[in-house]
Amino acid sequence: MSETTTRSGSTRAYVADTLALILFFTTTGIINERFIAGMTWEQVLHARLIGGVLMVPVGRPYGMWRDWMMSHAKETRVSQLFWDSSALMSFQVPIYAAIIAFSGATGDGLIRGVLGAALMMIVLGRPYGAFLNWIRHLFGLPPGGEKPMSLNT
Repeated sequence: MSETTTRSGSTRAYVADTLALILFFTTTGIINERFIAGMTWEQVLHARLIGGVLMVPVGRPYGMWRDWMMSHAKETRVSQLFWDSSALMSFQVPIYAAIIAFSGATGDGLIRGVLGAALMMIVLGRPYGAFLNWIRHLFGLPPGGEKPMSLNT
């Protein structure tokens, strides 16, 4: 594979993973911040703006993290669910906690927001993984995380 082809695939992977993260988690973030954490609409807007900016540099690293975590999954639904949810929770919850704290969530609201996000990550891990794979497909990329992968592929 040529360097240009590799770079093109790498760019497409970056754009696909970042777009998937922004689309999916802007929506779920709004729901959590407004209705679970009890943040004002102004705080939600602030959190989503910060979140959007932070998702740009972490979209692809998360996609790579998820692919690595999913390489441990077996073919069973339970295993896929466990590893997808673990990947999402371990990577995104600490980032999310910082975002809503910086956006004005404090005390009980901050705790509810982080716990709500953790619960959402457990529930949304596999749906987000499927959404990420769908976006990757639209970009002509392999799904990733579906089976153990070689570093050379």
